[in-house]
Amino acid sequence: MSDVYLYGMISPSTVHVLRGDFAFPQANGYAEIAQTLPSIGGEAANSAIVLSKLGLKTKLDGNWITPSGADKVFGMLGAYGIDLTSLSVKPAAGTEEIVIADAATRTVFGKYAGFHTGPRQWNDPRPEDIEQSSMVCLDPYFREQSTEAAELCVKFARPYVTLDCRYDGYVAQNAAAVVISHELRDQAYAGRDHQGVFKEYLERCQGLVIFTFGGEPLWFARPGGSRKIFRPYKIDPVDTTGAGDSFRGAIAYGLLKGWSDEATVEFASAVAACVCLTVPHALNAPGIDEIVAFQERNRRSDRFAQA
Repeated sequence: MSDVYLYGMISPSTVHVLRGDFAFPQANGYAEIAQTLPSIGGEAANSAIVLSKLGLKTKLDGNWITPSGADKVFGMLGAYGIDLTSLSVKPAAGTEEIVIADAATRTVFGKYAGFHTGPRQWNDPRPEDIEQSSMVCLDPYFREQSTEAAELCVKFARPYVTLDCRYDGYVAQNAAAVVISHELRDQAYAGRDHQGVFKEYLERCQGLVIFTFGGEPLWFARPGGSRKIFRPYKIDPVDTTGAGDSFRGAIAYGLLKGWSDEATVEFASAVAACVCLTVPHALNAPGIDEIVAFQERNRRSDRFAQA
């Protein structure tokens, strides 16, 4: 039995962190690398690390692991106590990435476009893994298998949290919470008014809807409710890679604990901020005591507002 089952992206990664006085360069430009770090990327992997650091029992499944990256994936993720027994290693499969991180941005180089448009390279979701969990984090990137995972969650009455999926799909509409970033909005709803798109999610989805805007105020609401605003924590980030994945994982944590939407959003924002103060990805995510202490140090009465 696991507290949280995560089905989604897992990718061996190498992170190059630029020296603090350099930003990611323009074409034909130059930047100084301060350190190079082995890491693990992927939405599901980062969420699993965060939830494990918060003290939950997690199980991870998703895309096939490339043999060249298997030692890194199993070694690094296994150190957090994440159950990896459902993962598969297959030749000529999986993803790998290189990330260039400066103080404000992270730029990813990989083969994700070919991965998503090419032949299938991921496991079927296992019904027993979903049935034997209390909460699910579901990535929407695995075509019909992601929808199948959502259908299994509904079948077994297991709440799930997803991210960056369109409002007209089964995965978004049946989620306990859906987190939508500016990347998905810019791609799927280019040129459309954000408030109009937010309204479409509220009309079609049954759970908590959250729109994130990087370091700017985020929106959240439930169907039938009014849009609320949360002003995130102001920090000087070290590496923003994995912030959104950490935020999604922390939303699942709050829902699993039965917290209010306000408490859940505030906590998730604190988790994402703390992850941005570490490097690389979510590998050095803080535990619950550090998150609570961060919230106490940065508590303000005006973080929430009504739109």
